Amino acid sequence: MSHIPQRKEKDCLNCGTIVAGRYCQNCGQENVVPKETFWHMFTHFFYDLTHFDSSFFHTVHHLILKPGFLSTEYMLGRRMRYLHPVRMYVFTSAIFFLLFFSIIKPDKIKINTDVNDPLSKKERVKTLEGVEMRLKRDTSNVELKEALKKLKDSTSVVTKGDAEKWRDSESSGVRINGRNIRSKAEFDSMQASLPKAKRAGWLARRYYEREIEVFRKFRENQNEFFKELSESLLHRLPYMLFISLPLFALLLKLVYIRRKQFYYSDHGVFTIHLYVFTFLLLMAVFGITRLGDMLHRDVGLLLAVLFILLYFYFYKAMRNFYGQRRAKTFIKFLMISFLSLIMMIILFAGFAFFSAFTL
Repeated sequence: MSHIPQRKEKDCLNCGTIVAGRYCQNCGQENVVPKETFWHMFTHFFYDLTHFDSSFFHTVHHLILKPGFLSTEYMLGRRMRYLHPVRMYVFTSAIFFLLFFSIIKPDKIKINTDVNDPLSKKERVKTLEGVEMRLKRDTSNVELKEALKKLKDSTSVVTKGDAEKWRDSESSGVRINGRNIRSKAEFDSMQASLPKAKRAGWLARRYYEREIEVFRKFRENQNEFFKELSESLLHRLPYMLFISLPLFALLLKLVYIRRKQFYYSDHGVFTIHLYVFTFLLLMAVFGITRLGDMLHRDVGLLLAVLFILLYFYFYKAMRNFYGQRRAKTFIKFLMISFLSLIMMIILFAGFAFFSAFTL
């Protein structure tokens, strides 16, 4: 309750209801004079801030020490003493990604481009095939003959720089219908030459045109492509996690489909609390890693323990919230872990595909 004077009038300024006490029984607004001093505004803000902090830390205390407890409390309707799950997710995810992007800066990403690195066996065979194809068209090319001799000599070292130097830029492009297409005009010409039934549809056409654009933009510097792709993926990570929330809840709903007392929203609340705990644990990982770097100590074992703790917490939360036997909970824990891994791989692949075609 604020210390602003109460209005003499009894009509609520927000909804017009006649107020019986200090607060409107219809909308809950306090019936006080609308004009307030700067001091009143400051004290009100300070109260809200400290109230939020106290609710947050009270909620976090139960979240960490009692896996599944908060989800059970929410489902049973005991909610006033705890921070709302959605507010808690928004707050912790914001803090987490602020720390994440302060440690992993997208603009500082570096892809290894050392031209002196030797080719792998597979890369060497592919380069050899390319040089042989070029020699068939240009049999008098001395440089290519020397390259072929070097590639066939197993004792000689062939580097990535050599392979790039021998690469046939004319034969590169987007592979469509057995041909290397390097421009939209070339693609349109190829489509016009095909029978109408064999031409690319609207969706396939948009896909190929965008792939050609990406190829033309990065054909001289493939490393720049991977760098921009990494940056784009990192920036979309918060969205990917947010989209995974309802999908993870859906997996829980399917695994516990026979437990009719649990609605989809209950699984959603459980998922949010699990994600919040994961954010808090990862923030601890960031702190421990930073401390280890400062003290020049290996903290690998401690980090491994923390990640094992995450899975143990997940199992314990499932057992406490859903109330099933240990063996049954463990089997479902393994199922959810496997299915969620597949889900995240698919999501990551989808976001990577989308990022690649929006560069």
